[in-house]
Amino acid sequence: MSETSQRGDWTKPAAMAIPKGGFFEDRVEQGRYGPIFPKTPACYGFSVVAKVKPGREQAIRDYGKNIEEAVRGDPDVLAPLRLHYLRWVLFDVGSGPHFMYQGIFDTDFDKYLEDAIALFVKTGITTVFVNLEGWPEDWKTNVSAVIKFFRDHQCPSFLEYGEYPFVSADEIKKALKLKAAFSTMLDQMQ
Repeated sequence: MSETSQRGDWTKPAAMAIPKGGFFEDRVEQGRYGPIFPKTPACYGFSVVAKVKPGREQAIRDYGKNIEEAVRGDPDVLAPLRLHYLRWVLFDVGSGPHFMYQGIFDTDFDKYLEDAIALFVKTGITTVFVNLEGWPEDWKTNVSAVIKFFRDHQCPSFLEYGEYPFVSADEIKKALKLKAAFSTMLDQMQ
């Protein structure tokens, strides 16, 4: 039985209110690096907010272009992360620029971060997080320090919604491929 069918009907939108702190006290799942943030109708994800190192705002913007070019050159470059969406925001709260990273993905928190480190080490693409205060200098070899950074800077959501709840990116891609195949078949029948 797929996880989607275990979680309920994907055809009915779902919302989940999440307690302060980001965990349900009665069902905290322990991962390799501490508690795992729960899977919600939007799948797994996190929002990290951290202060930008002085003078590094443009480097962060430039890094966005680097990711755009990497994906253009190899559309599957970020595939190991099993992403649905990423959203990056720079904003100033009066004490200088801050960076917000919001990601929705199909793996749990620990696996996502391990895969991200492995991806960046493998591709030679550095991470945007090197431009943030508190980011560990030894991030390529110190997974525990990276996990600590993300846990320290995580801003848990208190509500998550899914129009097609608990559906993985792979399931969405398969459905779209099937739709395209049916469209092609119907076009050929005319």
